[in-house]
Amino acid sequence: MILNYKGIDYKSEWVEYPDLAPKFKEKGIPPNDKNEPGYFKDYTSPAVGFDDGTYVMESWKIAQGKLNTSIFNIQSNSQFLELEKRYPTPSLHLDDPIVPKIRDFIGEIFTPLRAEILPKIPRNLLSEVSAEYFETDRAKLFGMPLSQLEKEKGGDEAWEKAKKPAKEAGDMLREHGGPFFLGEKVTYADLIFVSFLEFLRRSGDGMFEKWMALDPAFEKVYEASKEWLKRAD
Repeated sequence: MILNYKGIDYKSEWVEYPDLAPKFKEKGIPPNDKNEPGYFKDYTSPAVGFDDGTYVMESWKIAQGKLNTSIFNIQSNSQFLELEKRYPTPSLHLDDPIVPKIRDFIGEIFTPLRAEILPKIPRNLLSEVSAEYFETDRAKLFGMPLSQLEKEKGGDEAWEKAKKPAKEAGDMLREHGGPFFLGEKVTYADLIFVSFLEFLRRSGDGMFEKWMALDPAFEKVYEASKEWLKRAD
């Protein structure tokens, strides 16, 4: 979505989950640092390759070495920091406090809904190869199959718990008059939030419609951002 917002020409290459590590190693991309905040796995997507042969993954080490401290302290994904450095306009306003606020807040939205969201990823989004990998990996993480997680912790109970962070998100979008978090000014915070909305839409099974119905501000920010969602590859 950031590439679309900035008008950067690009080519997408889709990689199956089991192939991420060998593919990125082949490109010479170093693994994520286990000591960095937010570490999940050695190799994660997305990654960005530039014309000069540079590749950037979700490693803050690269951002720390190349970008100023005020931006690095946001602790955003390094590929986006590098994109902002190379393509400064239109700006993502990474130094605005709203960016880390919304970045962290997405976790508060996702947590009550994870039993609803995660099972739909292999079911509706992934190929057979990646779906099998995802199911096995997340079953280890949660100590149960995703189908069991969905049955035990999903449904109406999950959506009831999601109402509080949904209201908070709506209130933040209204604080400066909308449609974006800072009124008419677009920041990386808006792209984070709208990317989450689009993820819900693509995940299917009515999740997008359920979430959008929780607050009218969500439809406004989504509609205002649609031009950056047109290219979806």
